[in-house]
Amino acid sequence: MKILVIRFSSIGDIVLTTPVVRCLKTQVENVQVHYVTKLQYKSILEHNPYIDKLFYLGESLTALAAELRNEKYDFVVDLHNNLRTRILKFKLGVPAVSFNKLNVEKWLMVNLKINKLPDVHIVDRYLETTKALGVKADALGLDFFIPEKDDVPIEWLPESHRAGFVAYAIGGQHETKKLPVARMIELCKKINRPIVLLGGKEDFDNGERVREALEQLDGERKNLIYNSCGKFNLNQSASVIKKSSLVFSHDTGLMHIAAAFKKEVYSIWGNTIPAFGMYPYRTKYHSLENTNLGCRPCSKIGFDICPKGHFKCMNEIVFDF
Repeated sequence: MKILVIRFSSIGDIVLTTPVVRCLKTQVENVQVHYVTKLQYKSILEHNPYIDKLFYLGESLTALAAELRNEKYDFVVDLHNNLRTRILKFKLGVPAVSFNKLNVEKWLMVNLKINKLPDVHIVDRYLETTKALGVKADALGLDFFIPEKDDVPIEWLPESHRAGFVAYAIGGQHETKKLPVARMIELCKKINRPIVLLGGKEDFDNGERVREALEQLDGERKNLIYNSCGKFNLNQSASVIKKSSLVFSHDTGLMHIAAAFKKEVYSIWGNTIPAFGMYPYRTKYHSLENTNLGCRPCSKIGFDICPKGHFKCMNEIVFDF
């Protein structure tokens, strides 16, 4: 049997699909599992031993469909379920199942604050799409496979961090998913342990502001912060997380990578909420959030600025750990 799994983006969402491909590969007899995503997310999946073949969405959906038709699939598992994936399934013309994105339930929660969301993690909802194939959740959690070339040697970190450190993923796809820098500084002071800041090049300046603020404290804390934002690729950042003793993260892909390594996670929530079903999966975690706001959640994704102007969801979080 040959099965195609579809998830075009993004980092966290793709990591959250890994139990599906593992369970398909280990539970369906004589199966080939193929996966299609965007080329920019290749590194997340190319070392996954449960995927037999990867395909990538380019500029032409028609060209991709023609390439996939040559594989003669028996079944398609659509874990993205948008217009392009529906067109792709139509062009392939084989039996398919689609993930229920709960758009109505999310709209009710965001706009009317009516909670009709199921108390089910998104991973388990992903897995529900494979019931027709007799697939069941295996309780093993998420997967993330780091190639040997991207394993970060401990010697790459400052000497002050080599005996143990906390990882803090300071990035986020939208500004309303990230703590303001002043609050990042407050959080790092509260952690009061060697910290590696993780993020992209776009997060480097914020990381420097955090580092410089903590360098101004007493000498014992002078080397508390290592700003690695923009210095590591995604797999290398995952390697740093794997070596950490504890992880703090905004609602972002690195939070799910931390869950894949069974790290204890402190997840920080702004405009989004854990009730959307994307909290750390099958690992110990703690949610840092302001639950006393009538305006939250204001979006299922995020904004560049707080729509209300006060950003109380992040500014008034109590760091009570």
